[in-house]
Amino acid sequence: MTERHLTHAGEPLAELALRLRAAETGDWTEDGARALVEGLGRRWDEVVDQASADGAGTGEAKAGDLRLRPVGPAEERYVEKETYLELVASVTATAPQADHASRADAATDPDPVRQAEMFRTAKDELADALGEPSAIGSYGSMGPYYAATPAWGAPFLRWRGRRDTLELRAGSRGPELVLAPTAPFENWLWSLGHGEEHAISGYFGSRPGPANTGLSLPARWSVRSWETLTDALAAFFTTLPAEFAALGIARVIPVYGRVGGSAPILFDIDADHRLMLASYAECDIDPASFGWGTVAEHPMSRDTWQDDHDPKWRFDAGGPGEPRGRALAEMVVATARAEGVASPQDLLIGGEGEDIRPYAVRFYGLGLATV
Repeated sequence: MTERHLTHAGEPLAELALRLRAAETGDWTEDGARALVEGLGRRWDEVVDQASADGAGTGEAKAGDLRLRPVGPAEERYVEKETYLELVASVTATAPQADHASRADAATDPDPVRQAEMFRTAKDELADALGEPSAIGSYGSMGPYYAATPAWGAPFLRWRGRRDTLELRAGSRGPELVLAPTAPFENWLWSLGHGEEHAISGYFGSRPGPANTGLSLPARWSVRSWETLTDALAAFFTTLPAEFAALGIARVIPVYGRVGGSAPILFDIDADHRLMLASYAECDIDPASFGWGTVAEHPMSRDTWQDDHDPKWRFDAGGPGEPRGRALAEMVVATARAEGVASPQDLLIGGEGEDIRPYAVRFYGLGLATV
């Protein structure tokens, strides 16, 4: 059993999660939400006042707060009879991470390493109590119902239920435990599958099993310009090591390119608690001129690619908060074009990179097809 480090208002996180999963939410009507809040031992007027102070529940909860998010005009299309969209409990840390939490609380730009550590601690504690999540992923730049997300990353874990879903979500001050009606969550995401560029950001991974029965995922959008691809890669690279460290996952994601009638592998994206890139480009295009280096310049890359010459070209982008996403994206795009990739639609994600067992992951935010 994981040693507990995280609490909400003094209650261990796992115990709160178990209470929330067992709670009656009354279809998220006014009466149902009141009963839910009072069943958690909180005063209804305090929680409603907190939601009002945060601008109808769209702001960040302070340490120890409980926040209800009411349905507003923009969210009415995703609900049936719900009055509230979610109940958010902010999470605080106790020793040995209390100093991390207090410093992150005070900072205007919280440290991504500490944020990832807190999220990973919460993940491990909840997995011990609830089992493995039914879904994992990142919201990218756009959270549920178009809410803003933290700059360091937007990872989430989800324990889906037929009526209600429990989610661990990144907040700007630390993890947040969210209980929400399942249908509006999924109706919102489904509505984003209209195909416009940047319609969906981040990535979504689901696992087979009863919890995901009836789960429908939206269609992807397709990148249509090198500028759009550069923007998408920049956002992806910037937060990837922080999010993968927080989620506790690691994967090498291959990228193939259609060149001269074939589709060889052009790049590897190695992500866990650190982001490393590799290029299989030939020397005749001078990869070094685009920013690529060798094993001698990026020695930690040998942990992933043991052969110093296959691939020859590497780039160690660093850990949480360190990758310079825009520069990395420009390096990859310039290399692809120099190799003869005619269109961004000719770049393809290898399906093996989306197999993060037991989850099948869709990298929506990249706008690239899978091969």
